Amino acid sequence: MPPKNNQKGSQNQTRNANQNSIPSEDFDIRETSPALGGGRGSGNDKVGTAFDLVEQMHYLFVRVVKAKELPTKDGNGTPDSFVEVKLGNLRSETKHLKNVSNPEWNQVFAFLSDRIQAPVVEVLVRDKNRNGDDLIGMVVLDVMDVPKRVPPDSPLAPQWYTLENRRGDKVRGEMMLAVWIGTQADEAFPEAWHLDATTAVSGDGIANIRSKVYLSPRLWYLRVNVIEAQELQLSDKNRQQPDIFVKVALGNMFLRTKISQSKSTCPLWNEDLMFVAAEPFEEQLALSVEEKVAPNKDVVLGNCLIPLRGVERRIDLRTPINRWYGLEKHVVSENGHRNLVKLNSKVHLRISLDGGYHVLDELTNYSSDLRASAKQLWKPAIGLLELGILSAQGLSSTKTKDGHGTTDAYCVAKYGQKWIRTRTILNSLNPKWNEQYTWEVFDPCTVITIGVFDNCHLQGADRGGGVKDSRIGKVRIRLSTLETNRVYTHSYPLIVLLPSGVKKMGEIQLAVRFSCSSLLNTLQMYSQPLLPILHYLHPLTRYQTDNLRHQATQIVSLRMSRAEPPLRREVVEYMLDVGSNMWSVRRCKANHYRIASAMSGIVAFLQWFNGICTWKNPFATILVHILLLIFVAFPQIILSCSFLFLFLVGICNYRGRPRYPPHMDIKLSQADRAHPDELDEEFDTFPTSRHSDVLRMRYDRIRSIGSRVQTVVGDLATQGERFYSLLSWRDPRATGLFLIFCLVASLVVYIIPSKALVVAVGFYLMRHPAFREELPALPLNFFRRLPTRTDSLL
Repeated sequence: MPPKNNQKGSQNQTRNANQNSIPSEDFDIRETSPALGGGRGSGNDKVGTAFDLVEQMHYLFVRVVKAKELPTKDGNGTPDSFVEVKLGNLRSETKHLKNVSNPEWNQVFAFLSDRIQAPVVEVLVRDKNRNGDDLIGMVVLDVMDVPKRVPPDSPLAPQWYTLENRRGDKVRGEMMLAVWIGTQADEAFPEAWHLDATTAVSGDGIANIRSKVYLSPRLWYLRVNVIEAQELQLSDKNRQQPDIFVKVALGNMFLRTKISQSKSTCPLWNEDLMFVAAEPFEEQLALSVEEKVAPNKDVVLGNCLIPLRGVERRIDLRTPINRWYGLEKHVVSENGHRNLVKLNSKVHLRISLDGGYHVLDELTNYSSDLRASAKQLWKPAIGLLELGILSAQGLSSTKTKDGHGTTDAYCVAKYGQKWIRTRTILNSLNPKWNEQYTWEVFDPCTVITIGVFDNCHLQGADRGGGVKDSRIGKVRIRLSTLETNRVYTHSYPLIVLLPSGVKKMGEIQLAVRFSCSSLLNTLQMYSQPLLPILHYLHPLTRYQTDNLRHQATQIVSLRMSRAEPPLRREVVEYMLDVGSNMWSVRRCKANHYRIASAMSGIVAFLQWFNGICTWKNPFATILVHILLLIFVAFPQIILSCSFLFLFLVGICNYRGRPRYPPHMDIKLSQADRAHPDELDEEFDTFPTSRHSDVLRMRYDRIRSIGSRVQTVVGDLATQGERFYSLLSWRDPRATGLFLIFCLVASLVVYIIPSKALVVAVGFYLMRHPAFREELPALPLNFFRRLPTRTDSLL
C-alpha cells in the first residue's frame, strides 16, 4: 500500500507541475490586422479580388529566354552554354545545354525585394568547356530602372540585349531577357527559382521547395459478391467434405470469404467483400479459390485476374450483372517449367463499383468532402472558400545549422480532393509565405485542415522513407462556424502532442473567407442527409467502414508520394489523422468530460428544480406554483411558451456568440493533464514494443478502468431489468401489488379531472420541507426491492 500511495502522490505532483508550467493564454487564438492586398482594403470587404487575402510581397523577376550567335573560345564548334544570374551575393544557374549555338532556357529567377542589397543585376553567359575564364558575355541591368508590372497586365515582352565583357566592351552574341518587378500574384511566381533558396539547395532538392497543387485520386467502393463455384478439381479427390474458400486481392489488400458450408466441388458462399479502388483503375482484381487441407496449409484450386476498367458502375441499389469467370492454374511440366493451364472450373461473381457511396478517407467528424464517388450525383457548388497563408511566428527549431537552431517550414492545406503545398522558407523561425488558394464548397458542414511541417529533403528526393518531415502543428477550421463574406484574420497556435507532453511549436497567421453564391441553397443543405443516400439505404458495418477507411488512406498516401515533387506519406497520414482511433487514456478522459459537459444542462435543471422543491428561494417556488396553475388552466400555451423561451435564450446568447473560429483546445483534449506514462502508451506502436513490466502495469490500469465501466453498465442493466420485473411475475407479490396499483390508478385518473390531478402531483412534489421526510419515497423503495438477473450471474 505505501508504494502505491507514493506513486499516486508523485503522479499528482507531476500533473500539478505540468499544469503550472503551461499558461493557458499561450494556447489561445489571437485576432490580427495584417495589411491584406497591399493595404487597399479592409478586413471586412465583401468584394474580393485575386490575392486580396495576403500581404503583397514584391519580387524582382528575371526571365532568361534564349541566346544566339554565341562564340567559342577558339572560334570553332559550339559552346556548352549556361546562364548565371547574380545579384550581390545571391546567384543561380540555368541548365547546361551542350553543343548548341542558339540555346533556349526559358527559366525565371526571382529575388525578394527586401533582400536586394546590390544596385545592379548581372546575367552572365558562360561556356562549360572553357578552361580558366569561362565567360562568353554578360548583361548588366540597373535595379532602379526595372519596370513594375501588376496583373492583370499582360506579361512583359522579352528584349534582345547585346553581350558585353567585363570591361564593358561589346562582344559577339545576344541574349533575350525580360526583367520586371512584380508580386506573388504574377503567373511566373510558382515556377520561378528563388535565389535565396537555390543558393542553399541544388539539384533535385529545388523541386521539393516549390509550391504545388495536388489532386487526390477519385476513390470508389468495389463490391465483390462471391456467389458460388463449379467443377472444382480438388487436391485429394477422395476427400468427401473439402473446406473451400475464396481469397480476393486488390493491390496490397487481401480479403477472404468464410469456408463454404456446402462441402462439395460446387461450394456456395453468397458473401460480399468490399475494397477501395482509385481512378485510373490500373490494378487488376486477383481471385483465387483455395482448399484448406491442414491448419497451416492451403492449396490453390484456381486463379483468375479481372481488370477493373470493364467493371459495371452503379449509383443505386439495382443488382449488378452476375458473370461466370473461368479459372486458371499454374502447373509444373515434366521439364520443370511453370505453365498456365485453363481449367473447366468456374466461379460465379457479381462485381460492381458502387458510386453512390462517399469513400471515407477522413473521419466523419471533420471531413472536408461528403460527395458521392459518381459525378452524376454531384450537386452544384454553393460557395467559395479562400485561404490566405500569411506567415508563422516563433517556430521551434527542428534542426541545427552552423551552430544555430533553424527550421525549413512549409504548409499543407487539404479540402476536398484538392491539396496545396506552399513553398519552403529556408532557415527561418518566422517564415512568410503570403500565398492564397481557393476551393469550391459543396457543403458548409465541412472542415479545412492546415498543417505546418519542416522540410527534411532539401538535398533531393529520398523515397526510401529513411528521413521524415517533422510535424510542427495543425489547424482545423469548420466552415459552418464562419460568417459568410467576412474575412477572418487570426493567429492560430501550432500545438503538437509529444511523448514528453504538449508543446506549442509556434503560431501561424491565416486569413479565411467563406462566400456563398446563394444563401437559400446554403440553408437548404442543412435539411439534406450528411452522407449520400446509399449510406442509409444500404449501410456499411462499423468494421467495414474502419477497414475501408484504412484502405483509402493507404491509397491516397501512396498516390501522393508518387507525385513530383512528392507529398510524403507522413504528411498525408498526419493530415488525414491516421491512427487517431487507437486506444488512449487521455482521449477517454476527454470524452468523459465532453459527456459531462453535454449533460451539464440537465444536471443544472435538476439542481434548480430540487431547489424549488426544497424552498431554498420561497419567492421563486411560489412563482413556479403560479406558473403551474396557469399551464394547467391553459394547456394550449405550453408548447408555444416553450419555443418562445428557447427563442429568447438564443437571442440573449447572440451578444455573447463566439467571435473567433474554433481551434485546438488543450484543456478539452486533456493534453495539459496527461501523465507521461499515458502519453508513452498513446505513442506506442501497434503491436507494442514496450517491456513486459510496463505492459503489466498498463494492463492493470486498463482492468481498473474497465471495472468502473463494467460497474456502470451493470447498474444500468439492473435498473432496466427492474422495469421488466414489474410485469414478469418473477416476484409474484411485487407484481401483484403493482397490478393493484395500476387498477386503482386507472379508476382515480378516470374519476378525477386531469387538471386537478396535475396540480395535485405538482404541489406534492414542491411541498414545503416541513412536510417532507429524509427517508426515500415509497415508490423508490418499492422499485429498489424488485428482483434482477444479477442473481443468475456467475
